[in-house]
Amino acid sequence: MNPVKRLLVLLFVSLAFAGGAFFTYLAFVAGPPQPSFATVLPQPKALPDISLVDDAGKPFTLESLRGEWHLLFFGFTHCPDICPATLQQLAIASRHVTESGGRFPQVVLVSVDPERDTPDVLAAYVRNFGDNVRGVTGDLDRIRALTSALGIYFAKAEVTDSGYNVDHSAAVLVIDDDARWRAVFSAPQDVERFVHDIPILTGAT
Repeated sequence: MNPVKRLLVLLFVSLAFAGGAFFTYLAFVAGPPQPSFATVLPQPKALPDISLVDDAGKPFTLESLRGEWHLLFFGFTHCPDICPATLQQLAIASRHVTESGGRFPQVVLVSVDPERDTPDVLAAYVRNFGDNVRGVTGDLDRIRALTSALGIYFAKAEVTDSGYNVDHSAAVLVIDDDARWRAVFSAPQDVERFVHDIPILTGAT
């Protein structure tokens, strides 16, 4: 190989190593990917004691949330729009994440209308949104204690002869596998936001 070609080869090799080192440095400085849409709490927040019942009639407590990540959503089965739309978005996001080889947290619908949402009613309702959704209900005061600790608002409204509605927050809360509140997706919800952020939040990227 003549001297000019040898010099060019050495130059290209040097540039390749330098470029690789540069991009490695950038990745180190930038750190791991960060969620773009969820609000991450500065410190994980412990949940209050929970004493509710799930859609199979079994006790639902803090221990029910340990060992697996969960997404808590507070709503009710008679909800005309926000609840079914959010649960459907979560179902679609779950399918996208799992089809890409990831794991999606279990979705928990906590009823803010326990007067009508019995375990049987919840069981029939959550089946519409796949196998990854669990319904939870129970004593109104115990539900209110949980929502107050998490900053979730709800109140009965529009009481008429034909029934009533329940106004409520539409946030989706991310709970880690130690039953601690880690992040929140504020409304309005979007499938792509869940698909992007949840694997990052759960460390499943």
